[in-house]
Amino acid sequence: MKSLLIKNISLLAGIERKGRQMLAGRDMSVFESVAGAFLYVEDGVIRDFGDASLLAEKGYEGAPVVDAGGGMVLPSFCDSHTHIVYADSREHEFVNKIRGLSYAEIARQGGGILNSADRLHELSEDELYRQAMCRVHEVMGKGTGAIEIKSGYGLNTADELKMLRVIRRIGETAPLKVVSTFLGAHAVGREYAGRQREYVELVVNEMIPEVGRERLADYIDVFCDEGFFTPEETACILEAGAKWGMRPKIHGQELADSGGVKVAVEHNALSVDHLESMTGADIRLLQGSTVMPTALPGTSFFLNMPFAPGRKIIDGGLPLAIASDYNPGSTPSGDMKFAVSLACIKMRLLPEEALNAATLNSAYAMGVSNDYGSISIGKVANFYITEPIPSLDFIPYAYTTPIINRVFLAGKEY
Repeated sequence: MKSLLIKNISLLAGIERKGRQMLAGRDMSVFESVAGAFLYVEDGVIRDFGDASLLAEKGYEGAPVVDAGGGMVLPSFCDSHTHIVYADSREHEFVNKIRGLSYAEIARQGGGILNSADRLHELSEDELYRQAMCRVHEVMGKGTGAIEIKSGYGLNTADELKMLRVIRRIGETAPLKVVSTFLGAHAVGREYAGRQREYVELVVNEMIPEVGRERLADYIDVFCDEGFFTPEETACILEAGAKWGMRPKIHGQELADSGGVKVAVEHNALSVDHLESMTGADIRLLQGSTVMPTALPGTSFFLNMPFAPGRKIIDGGLPLAIASDYNPGSTPSGDMKFAVSLACIKMRLLPEEALNAATLNSAYAMGVSNDYGSISIGKVANFYITEPIPSLDFIPYAYTTPIINRVFLAGKEY
């Protein structure tokens, strides 16, 4: 048995004692904490925590001790929407955006997703893995302990499978939790230009069965939005994925009121993500469903787009998750602390709401909140120790200040 005792914690925060898998509405405003705390870990799992004054009666004297140095301890971020397996950066498109081209205009000119697909096609699986692991290490150092990774830069069967095998390899070799999503319907492959129906048939009849046979994906996603895939095409693809055990996660309502939320609810999606063009009708559709609305504030920031109506979502009694959308075109950052700050500054979330959205609720949005997303007995010991900081509010307030001192994943220091 390997044990670990973390002492001298100024504040242990993000505690969940009731076994809740996600928080909604007013419950999101509570980020439970214990001041002057300890945390005890055995074999990579949280076994005990509480007021440090109780330590003498616990019998943990023989355990190796980590001195938190008066810092806070929080659960690792859970990032439920990323595209970090990609080939090279796209900073030239960044300059084109500065010159006035929109995301949609760049896509119509053959840039964007298609550009990434062209580059990925030329890379070996090993090189793709090497590049992706650099990003994985980056986000782990910034406090992320669970991550969803999508395919979607292949856009043909061989390259989509290549991406998913890289994602599987990351999950086998990296110390953080990895969840995989098949996103063959991210855009229409270049060789199918003007033949979108045929491309959908390729996804349904060839890609999905191949992915299913190799068991390469936990979830299936479709970019259901204006200029990409229609609600009817999305439904067809999701139904095909369901036959292979892939539950939906949907890109929706980013560029327009495109019907993505309705499709998500009708097909019992785990989450519907983006929501920059979300309407009041969408909020009403989600009420009573189990779909997790997921905001990607880094995308709105980078593309200078409207932000998802996070305040209205929570005030409507719904849960809300926050994820990074780390990708080379619209969000070249996996910094979840910055996403939390943006949620507070631009979406008007309270710090406690934003932290819950980036931990427990984002864990729910990738189906892992049984084991990740909070400080709870029996959960995997993924957490970070901060530098000494004055309050939880300081985390989103000091939006570029590095606050993470030490990172632990499954009870081992990263």
